[in-house]
Amino acid sequence: MSDIRVVVVDDHQIVRDGLVALLGNLDDVEVVGSASDGREALHVVAHASPDVVVMDIQMPQLDGIEATRFVTGRHPGVRVVMLTMNEDDETILAALRAGASGYLLKGSGADEVQTAIRAAAGGGMVFGATLAGRIAGFFATATAAPATPEEPFPDLSDRERTVLHLLAAGRSNDDIAAELYVSSKTVRNTVSAIYAKLHAAGRAEAIIKAREAGYGRDESH
Repeated sequence: MSDIRVVVVDDHQIVRDGLVALLGNLDDVEVVGSASDGREALHVVAHASPDVVVMDIQMPQLDGIEATRFVTGRHPGVRVVMLTMNEDDETILAALRAGASGYLLKGSGADEVQTAIRAAAGGGMVFGATLAGRIAGFFATATAAPATPEEPFPDLSDRERTVLHLLAAGRSNDDIAAELYVSSKTVRNTVSAIYAKLHAAGRAEAIIKAREAGYGRDESH
């Protein structure tokens, strides 16, 4: 398996250099670039073609949420993990709707950061231990919303509906591939098509929309 290509984005050099050193020591990770603000990050991502971007939020030029929206919009295969001091609900939800695949606080341990990067690269979503309950609450609220009486998402194919159900149930791309006996690339392409048809910026927003429509509440959909 090839190394996970990572770009680190943070406006504090000591934090940026520390993350680059930490991740550079991992056997399965290759740091392919770094940036000191969101605008620079867009250029680095375009040239370095990473699998995962570790992104701060409060930065000059272009903040991390807007940068994440640009990255996930222009490069659907790139995953973004937020690493920030900011833990208010509004910011967390904004990051998820922008397409972030994970959200960690800067007090997180090295193992937690490593786990999040690996999970994001595999198509999953990871949140810091102190945030997990609140994130689950966001999704539970979406789940509690009544489903529409008509068949939701009429533009989706049968295969896309199946994949969306598994996404809403919290399954990673690799899990979905194994369950459906297809390649991970096929799942990634299907997920990208789902995002486009749902007008979702990323995985989190697609899950919220799917659960509001009644998907993911059981495994037998």
